[in-house]
Amino acid sequence: MERKGTETGLAAMAASYEKFDPAAYLQYNYTPPRADFERKDSVVPWKLACLHRAFNEADVSGELLVDIGSGPTIYQVLSGCEVFSKVLLTDFLEVNRQELRHWLQDDGGCNLDWTPYLQHVCKLEGRRPSECALKAAKLRQVITDILPIDVHQSQPLAKDALPSGGADCLVSCFCLESVSPDLSAFTRALGNIGGLLRPGGHLLLIGALGESYYFGGPDVRIPVVPLTEAQVCESLKEKGYTLIRLEVYTLPEDMKVGVDDVTGVFFAKARKN
Repeated sequence: MERKGTETGLAAMAASYEKFDPAAYLQYNYTPPRADFERKDSVVPWKLACLHRAFNEADVSGELLVDIGSGPTIYQVLSGCEVFSKVLLTDFLEVNRQELRHWLQDDGGCNLDWTPYLQHVCKLEGRRPSECALKAAKLRQVITDILPIDVHQSQPLAKDALPSGGADCLVSCFCLESVSPDLSAFTRALGNIGGLLRPGGHLLLIGALGESYYFGGPDVRIPVVPLTEAQVCESLKEKGYTLIRLEVYTLPEDMKVGVDDVTGVFFAKARKN
């Protein structure tokens, strides 16, 4: 009975994404005020700073970085592309994979100009913002593929997608809680993606706190597991990760723009046991 309920919940989640609109989602979440690079309390600069710090710590290293549930965004690998020689992007939705391909092919079909993001990360790295074109070229060079993924499968990627030893690092932002019908499914998904990671490899996880829904397009309301910090920590521990660091961002009132009910964002750095 429990399995049937789980399957029903996952099917309902998949159905809620059928009308997902990448252009609208990017407009809602990746433009000001949430992506105001002049404000220290804006959420997007906070996320980029967390990722920059983590990717520049000596213990995060190796050859292959896999982004789990990229969505239509690339910001989450802008720092990682300087550390890893291969970057693999993944998403469940073809519309998101197509958005990523537009950026990768530089064909002018993107729904968001990522230049301000590239410039900001260049600043974090101590480089001139004018070097952002070089950073974009570097990222395009190291992205090896854009693949379908299903984090609710015990084998989320195709069998031959990764080396036998697994990835050296995973990054995942606002994916697992946004595609899981409940906390148990979120925790199982953490375990599933862990199977893609080599022992001792790192998971860099960003997600929403206290969020029960978000809009993936006009009138496209998508349910989310409303997580707490304690639940994130317990789920990581249950699925064989050692938590190294947890950081929390609390959303200012003017960042609550009506496209979700998120109250905060967490960043977790963890190591696979």
